[in-house]
Amino acid sequence: MKCEAQRLEMRKSPEVIPHQKEDRFTHAASLFRQLGDKSSLKIFWVLCHERRSLDELIELTDQSDQTDQSKGVLSMRLNALLSSGLLECQEDGDTAFYQAADTRLTILLHEALENAMDITCPRSASKEDAVEAVKEVHDYISTHLDAKLTIDALAQMFHINTTTLKETFKKVYGTSLSAHMRKHRMEKAQSLLLNSTDSCEQIARAVGYQSQSRFSQVFKDAFGVLPTAYRKQKRT
Repeated sequence: MKCEAQRLEMRKSPEVIPHQKEDRFTHAASLFRQLGDKSSLKIFWVLCHERRSLDELIELTDQSDQTDQSKGVLSMRLNALLSSGLLECQEDGDTAFYQAADTRLTILLHEALENAMDITCPRSASKEDAVEAVKEVHDYISTHLDAKLTIDALAQMFHINTTTLKETFKKVYGTSLSAHMRKHRMEKAQSLLLNSTDSCEQIARAVGYQSQSRFSQVFKDAFGVLPTAYRKQKRT
């Protein structure tokens, strides 16, 4: 199993608690090197709040494509953080999940990281803060319908836990975040089909779809007809 293999690897070179002062500096330097790039810091911060699988974490790295190579790089980062004791690995069926270790050190690093970024920890955010963040997310979505937006990206952007974002959004707006985004995008597409001469490909991009076929399918699900047929029906 994945986590067991990583634990066995860690046993081959067990962590030694340094006793001499110089050894302690070496140990600290090694620890901070594990958090020495943006992706590792982002992964550590997210895992301080919730557990994630490898596939979920790949979206947080600088490599946007989910190739075997990028997953390999991420696995190396995770193994380094596991070896340093900053992360833990648990298995649920065939999937390995990662989360920050429940230690005094990770708590201090977590607090220091958020102080450096001047953000409030999602765990300590009040209900009022969560509602305010959700309203900001809503406003951002409304004015960036052409962007490729994911719930993870929005949570990172507005410094809110993804679970809190999804739950609070549904309470405030009565629908899921993904359904709300889709509704706004289809309404804008509907308006562009009726009030512009843009092609379906241009309209698809204007509402955040790089694939015209995917856009056409989502539009049909919403209005019962394909975009081209909708435009033709309404203009005749």
